[in-house]
Amino acid sequence: MTPMERFGELLRTHRRIVFFGGAGVSTESKIPDFRGRDGLYRQKTDLPWSPEEMLSHHFYEEHPVEFYTLYKEREGMMMEAQPNRAHYALAELERMGKLSAVVTQNIDGLHQKAGSQNVLELHGSVLRNICQKCGREYGMEEFLALATPIPHCPVCGGVLKPDVVLYEESLDGFVIQEAIHEISRADMLIIGGTSLVVYPAAGFIDYFHGDTLVLINRDPTPRDGACTLVFRESVGEVLEKGLALMKAGK
Repeated sequence: MTPMERFGELLRTHRRIVFFGGAGVSTESKIPDFRGRDGLYRQKTDLPWSPEEMLSHHFYEEHPVEFYTLYKEREGMMMEAQPNRAHYALAELERMGKLSAVVTQNIDGLHQKAGSQNVLELHGSVLRNICQKCGREYGMEEFLALATPIPHCPVCGGVLKPDVVLYEESLDGFVIQEAIHEISRADMLIIGGTSLVVYPAAGFIDYFHGDTLVLINRDPTPRDGACTLVFRESVGEVLEKGLALMKAGK
């Protein structure tokens, strides 16, 4: 039995699967990841700050014009992106009653766009932008249409902040509890498209007590040795093939 055939068999025999995903899930949707070979953090710019620093809370506070310029560029890219075969495969597994939750570090909303219902967004979503004065919520298109460089609420004039977790900010307590709850109850955990170096999110997989851990990532991670199966192909390719084998009973 090949590793892929075994993966299909594991999908068929497990009933409470959780998917834990990172930026590598959305690369097939033309959204660059962060730490991969062509990732955001490896791109050279003429700016005096690293892309990682520009996504921090202190940079948002100290350099708002530069922050929103970078953020709107990336948000516009996400608005044009469409779900890929990884998102659709996970949505189908959920409809089949196999997948109980998607726990994602991504902020692009593509899991929901593909049809997934129980999506726990550890780092928030670009689909929501909150006025820091009156609390009104604005969608992505409304946010991008507002005057630059710093978007203000048309109602009260307050600054709109993306509902995403920046570096130096805390994760949402409710989302943390739900993610740990789902992972701790899973009989199979699939990790896809993440380097497992960003904490506290990467530490959530320590709550997994099931019998099958599958990792799909192009580059090695600190958890490879603990996995039942490790795939170096794209997340979409592995999930699509595994789903097809599961349904074919092969």
